Amino acid sequence: MPNLAAFVLAGGKSSRMGQDKAALLIAGKTLLERAIEIAKAASDSVSVVGSGESTTRIAQLGLTTITDVHRGQGPLAGIHAALESPYAGELNLILAVDTPFLTAAFVRYLVYRARSSKATVTAPRIDGRLHPLCAVYRRGFAECAQEALDQQRNKIEAAIDPAALNIIHEGDLAAGGFDPEMFTNINTPADLAMAQARLRS
Repeated sequence: MPNLAAFVLAGGKSSRMGQDKAALLIAGKTLLERAIEIAKAASDSVSVVGSGESTTRIAQLGLTTITDVHRGQGPLAGIHAALESPYAGELNLILAVDTPFLTAAFVRYLVYRARSSKATVTAPRIDGRLHPLCAVYRRGFAECAQEALDQQRNKIEAAIDPAALNIIHEGDLAAGGFDPEMFTNINTPADLAMAQARLRS
């Protein structure tokens, strides 16, 4: 089977949260620590793409830090940095740092689906929305990302060839007993409060 690496996109300071999301605490763990735990459920090779304040925390956890080459161009730049790094595998699990409801069971299922397909990208689609920050990318997607970034096209979905996309549909989630709400991310203080209450209970 193709070798697998995992990457957590830690980002940096969030304008809406007023601080680095990676450092936000939920039930005694930072979002970064939660994301790393989930990534480790799928791969022994886990690295973090981040900059600024998050790099200190990443170093304290003993993980490799990867810095975006295309600064200021959003998550697509983070994916590109991961796939171009020496830590990339043939398959690469990409996870956002701000999705605390993701489960280890789902990421293992996601990797299984990616390994069962020759698609360049394997990702869930919920309510018509693709979730490219909880997805598996083949290393070759780096070329697509590079082309898009060079043209200042920073939307991830626009860089993905629909013919090379393996979609995990809502029916697949239902069949596996997975809750679609696991893709909820933390964007505002209200989101954080909701997540803290839900994960504390």
